[in-house]
Amino acid sequence: MGKSPKPSARKPKSPPAVLLGVGLDSDGHKRVTTGPNFALVGGTQETHEAMTEKAMKINEKLARRGKQLHEVSSQEFDDIAHEVGLRRPDSPQN
Repeated sequence: MGKSPKPSARKPKSPPAVLLGVGLDSDGHKRVTTGPNFALVGGTQETHEAMTEKAMKINEKLARRGKQLHEVSSQEFDDIAHEVGLRRPDSPQN
């Protein structure tokens, strides 16, 4: 009989995290930019450049903290996003 594999003592690897940016405005051109942890599609040249800049700034801030995207909490990500000029839309009041 074969031996069953030993349970690993290592912590399971976190699934990769990816930023996805979608530019909803258009000028007829198709734009796609990818990075190590982001994919950006669509938008006018101005919109696409703004998304690219923000994604790169987020990565710079993560690097300064010595962290990967999948290692930060949602609150820490919100803080970083706010630092680069992103914010959550206001939720509608009922």
